[in-house]
Parts: sequence; C-alpha cells; structure tokens
Amino acid sequence: MAGIDEVGRGSWAGPLTLAAVIVPRDRRLYKVRDSKMLTESEREVMHDRVVDWAHHISVGHASPAECDSLGMSAAQKLAARRAIDGLAVPVDHVLVDGNWRFVDGIDTTTIVKGDTISLSIAAASIIAKVTRDRLMRKLHVQHPGYNMASNKGYPCPRHKAALAAMGPCSVHRRSWSFMDDLRWSRTPRVDPGAEPQIELF
Repeated sequence: MAGIDEVGRGSWAGPLTLAAVIVPRDRRLYKVRDSKMLTESEREVMHDRVVDWAHHISVGHASPAECDSLGMSAAQKLAARRAIDGLAVPVDHVLVDGNWRFVDGIDTTTIVKGDTISLSIAAASIIAKVTRDRLMRKLHVQHPGYNMASNKGYPCPRHKAALAAMGPCSVHRRSWSFMDDLRWSRTPRVDPGAEPQIELF
C-alpha cells in the first residue's frame, strides 16, 4: 500500500509533481506531518529523514507542456501513474489525499485531509513538496526574472508583473486564461478544451 500526494496543481510554472511512498509497518518516524505545517528548513530535514526511513519512494512529474495539452486532471493521473510505476514493488492499494480517485486501475482509499491523518500520505506530501521546490530553485537560476526561488511558480502579484513585462518562459503553463492579455508573442494560448485554467489574480 502506498500513500500519494501532489504539489503544483495551481502553479503558473513548473511541473505538477506527485510522490508515492510506502512506509514501514513496524517503525514510525517522529514529526512526519503535512508539508504545509512545516517550515521550508524543516521540510528539507524531514525529506532526508523520510528517504532514509521509508521502504520505497518514487516521484512522478507532468511537465508544463503536458499540463497544458492534457488539462490538469489528466496530467495528475499521468504523474500518479509515473510515480507508482517507479516504485520498486507492485502496489495493489493507494491512499489519496482528498476525495478524488485519480489513480486508475488500483484500489484507492480517499481520505479528506489525509496528509494530517495518514503517515504515508504525509510522507508523500513532504517528498513531493521538497522535490518540486528544489527543482523550482534550479529553474530560478535559468529564468531569474520570475523569482521562482521564492514563489515556486505559484501566482502572486510579483510573478504576474514579471509575466506582463517579459511574457512567459519555456517552463510556464500557457493555458491560464490571463495569458491571452499578455504582450509577448503571436503564439496562441494552449487550450486544453474541457478544463480551462481560471484566473486567480
């Protein structure tokens, strides 16, 4: 049985990231909790402790281009499949945070606020968050104008101002509706069809 959790669904840039974690039944790890309840430095410490403690860990991503072309629901299913397929053992049951069964072909238990209840989901939330944050800091070096080391690609006024001034870079998701109003290029916004991105700011 694996716990899974995702991060990056509402981001304007970077991948959608999902972690799958299988925890030991006979050993617990102190301070494993929802990643949102930890500071960034605490998450970094706990990430490495979870890596040493867990039986199996895998991370799957859906790229910005896949998020645009598939829509977020299908991209989340894709990232989940990649994470589960990356585990070193077969999985016949998954625990999912929330109430949506987005893992196809495997028995699923949904747990509302599961990252505060399930040890494996909480561990997955830490792995997913830290993995993606580290990636976003690397992307900041390549694209410094968007301050992705701080905002991790998520919506904020400074990020939107940078997009208005420079347009999106190669790691931005171009299906957000506000992209239509940016003065950046003649390339049309990607429209995944049935699942448009909404404007948050």
